[in-house]
Formats: sequence, structure tokens, C-alpha cells
Amino acid sequence: MSFMSKLRTLKAEHPPRVLIYGPPGMGKTTLASEFPAPVFIQAEDGTPAGIELTGFKPGTFEEIMEAIASLFQDEHDFQTLVIDSLDKMEPLLWDAVCRQNNWASIETPGYGKGYNATGYLWRDLLDGLNALRVERGMNIVLISHSEVERFDDPTSVSYSQYQVRLHKSGRKLVEDEVDAILLVKQEASVKEEDQGFNKKRAHAEGGSARFIYCEGRPAFTAKNRFGMPAKITFRPGSGYAELAKYFPSQPANDAADQAA
Repeated sequence: MSFMSKLRTLKAEHPPRVLIYGPPGMGKTTLASEFPAPVFIQAEDGTPAGIELTGFKPGTFEEIMEAIASLFQDEHDFQTLVIDSLDKMEPLLWDAVCRQNNWASIETPGYGKGYNATGYLWRDLLDGLNALRVERGMNIVLISHSEVERFDDPTSVSYSQYQVRLHKSGRKLVEDEVDAILLVKQEASVKEEDQGFNKKRAHAEGGSARFIYCEGRPAFTAKNRFGMPAKITFRPGSGYAELAKYFPSQPANDAADQAA
């Protein structure tokens, strides 16, 4: 039998894995709460006013994995798992590695070896999330804060860039795994004002409008595998409905499209 006979049509058919990041107060948790029937692994304190969330409040990385295992094994009606947030969860992962290796801190081995040793736990987490996605048909939404880092471009001058606030050892694993990295922030314009004596001062201005950026630019990391536009206007209450137009077909998406 020719190997060519094994050719198949491949297309996205599983629920999305989405990483939402951005500065504080942009509505990341609100956006995640709009996904169908969400359950939260709440790794940080604080819930936006006016929102009631159902979920787990883990104290260790092991408890996070137990929550994922329970969602995989037990009967429930949840359709989306949200981790809020990855950057608050990361120290729990570091703590697990330190306890397993009898280290006082993740810096104890030196030369970045402690952070490199976290790879297998990141992989365990991502494998567990993907099992929920494939076997239980759940959307996966990961939330993180952003930070501004210097990016040394080998083909150009260095510049500042919005990045997901994770150590690079875990960040690349997560960014490679997810189907979409979405930056939520306000759009700012820079204006100059005359201070006299031939001096000018630049300052940023921006309105209340917020956007979901879906394609990467030199100023920030973003991507998607769903053919989304470069940016989408984010209006709390209808953010998921806008995103769902581009996600692989799901029963909940039809209702979301009708509500949009």
C-alpha cells in the first residue's frame, strides 16, 4: 500500500487554547468569564466587581493538577477552564520544583538551572490542559499580566516590547502550545507639548476604548491560528461573541454568534 494513501484532510476541530494577557485593569478576567460555562483555577486574589466566578483556589501546584484531573475524570457541565493567572501560578510551580529537589529557592542551583528544571512540570500542566480540550471538549483560557521587555532584534536596533509576564523557560512552552495569544490593552497616541525655551515633552493619551490584538507586531507578542483580524474592539459583555466567530465550530459558538 502506498504511503500516499494515508493522506487525510487536516483542519482545526478541537476547542481553542487561548492565552489572554495585558496590563492590569483591561478586563482580561471579564473576557474569560464570557466563555461558555467557565470554571476558574484562581491563582491570584481579586475578582472584578459585578462578576461571580465558580472555581478552585489552589495553594500548591499539586492542587492545580488535582483540579485538572478532577475535571477530566468527574462528571460536570463546565465547557471552559480558565487559569487566572499564569504569572501568579508560576511561583507555585517553582515551589513544587524546589520541594522535590530540596532547594531553598529556584535560584539555588545557579546559572538558571532551577528555571530550566521546571520544564517537565510545565509540560505536565499543558498535557493536562490539552487532555481536557481533546477528550472533554473544553475551551482552555490562560490569563497573564504583561510586562515591557527590551528586545534585541538581530536585524535592527533594539526596542521595547510587550511580553507575557512569565520567565522565559515557561513562556516559550506556553506560547508554542496555545492556538492564540491575545493582547488586551488601550490604544495610546503620543503627543508633544511645548514647555518653552525650545523644549518639548512627549506624553501618551488614550481614550476608554480597548482592543484585542490578535497579530504580532514589533511592539508586542500576539498570534492566532484562526484567521482573526489584526485587532478587535473589546466591549465587555460581547468580547467572546466577537472571538467565537473565528473559533472552530462548537455548539456554544452558534448561540454566541446569534447574540452578537
